[in-house]
Amino acid sequence: MTARTILGLKLLDWFDCNRRELPWRAKPDETADPYHVWLSEIMLQQTTVPTVIPYFVDFVRRWPTVEDLANCDLDEVLHAWQGLGYYARARNLHRCAGVVAGTLGGQFPNTEDELRKLPGIGAYTAAAVAAIAFHCPCVPVDGNIERVITRLHALDQPAKTITTKIAGLARQMLPTNRPGDFAQAMMDLGSAVCRPKSANCKACPWQTGCTSAKSGGWAKYPVKVPKPPKPVRNGVAFWLVRDDGAVYLRRRPEKGLLGGMTEIPSTEWREEDWKMSDVLGYAPSSSNWRQLPGTVTHTFTHFHLRLTVLVGAADHTRPNEGYWCKPGQFSDYALPTIMKKIVSHALTDKTQSS
Repeated sequence: MTARTILGLKLLDWFDCNRRELPWRAKPDETADPYHVWLSEIMLQQTTVPTVIPYFVDFVRRWPTVEDLANCDLDEVLHAWQGLGYYARARNLHRCAGVVAGTLGGQFPNTEDELRKLPGIGAYTAAAVAAIAFHCPCVPVDGNIERVITRLHALDQPAKTITTKIAGLARQMLPTNRPGDFAQAMMDLGSAVCRPKSANCKACPWQTGCTSAKSGGWAKYPVKVPKPPKPVRNGVAFWLVRDDGAVYLRRRPEKGLLGGMTEIPSTEWREEDWKMSDVLGYAPSSSNWRQLPGTVTHTFTHFHLRLTVLVGAADHTRPNEGYWCKPGQFSDYALPTIMKKIVSHALTDKTQSS
């Protein structure tokens, strides 16, 4: 038995005593539900476990099976997804459910390669579902596992450039059985012990074999590439109000940022400032537009957004698309966070509230 195999077995021993109880995780004497594993892994992409738990519970309550999820309307999914961000995940979730429930007869593929063919499933998610739900001998590499392995071996290259190497080193410790438990044990170790800013090396089952722990330099790993500054994009939103207080909303295109979500109409978002002469061509209707003081700001993954809000009263011209909704009913629609900020900004304007 190799030293690395022994490390893998030590991790499983630790996991048996310290495993987290999570609503999507099967108990030791249970078989993992592929639907639950897949759903949780999609939700957990770029999102923390405490945030995901109530969303997962709600989704399973609404749609207990993949067939139920496939048969619901996309708007329902987008509405239930509000607050998790990265809405392309929700659209792909619905698409994937449709493929599994339809073409695949309700059964998820049981191999890593076949899982990767499904919408929204990349290398990590395919490996996680294959290992946890189907006991395939593969190791998913997420941020937790990157951190654990780079510290274990004191890898001095940026983690994102050596993902294949990290996966290979992890596989060398993979026991011949329990690949799903091994993957979840790595995730739990990174979450509870080998934390980003406060590693608890004394509680780690790998302390004696960890290169960075021996040197006390665990905080150096994983090596990160400095992020370039995010650009600032500018836009103008149009708060168009009808006589009865209803506000004009529309649905964003399916593809692209916030695809399929409900929005307050706006211009394009660009780095150049906007001139009023250019802005009016994007207005959903002609009106005597008035600019609200201040701006609405929001940060996306790759840029900061700064929006000016124009308020106008609707004339008798009906906009070509979209619908009218009173603010008290906005919760019925899938409004992303940036749109909720525009709503708050407009409704706190004294003129609007009078």
